[in-house]
Amino acid sequence: MSRIGNKIIEIPSNVTVEKNGSTVTVKGPKGELTREFNPIIDIQIDEKEITFTRPNDHKDVRSIHGTTRALVNNMVVGVSEGFEKKLEMTGVGYRAQLAGKTLTLNVGYSHPVVFEVPEGIEIEVPTNTTINVKGINKEHVGELAANIRSVRLPEPYKGKGIHYVGEFIRRKEGKTGK
Repeated sequence: MSRIGNKIIEIPSNVTVEKNGSTVTVKGPKGELTREFNPIIDIQIDEKEITFTRPNDHKDVRSIHGTTRALVNNMVVGVSEGFEKKLEMTGVGYRAQLAGKTLTLNVGYSHPVVFEVPEGIEIEVPTNTTINVKGINKEHVGELAANIRSVRLPEPYKGKGIHYVGEFIRRKEGKTGK
């Protein structure tokens, strides 16, 4: 029994959801998202809710059931509220700069690391050591935040690196000079 797939998605008043075959389009105040889903899962769109039903209980169909519901829910939340990931930089001399659509990171390498901001994603740098990644597509926001974090992963001895706000970094003691 799918717990996620059986949940009903409530459609906010400022969002419209349309289905054309196996393609679902969600429009809201922040933008529009379109995605094609597996036609095995039946998607019913009523006035204010979306339900998902599966034809049988095979393992593959069960997994697609919950995944389809989660993806549609992320689309609805994205166009109505949006998604945001906050990153924080810890280290001496670590800083971020935003110039137009280019994010430049100085994180202890001999050269600055440059990121081009993709279309549909917005980056803010409120201070030199914090980066906010915003957008309507949860996958793209998470992927860009993970790519920025992978430039300098947080290390366990001094805690230097780029990490998510609120992320727990397991610290190690290091050598004792006896």
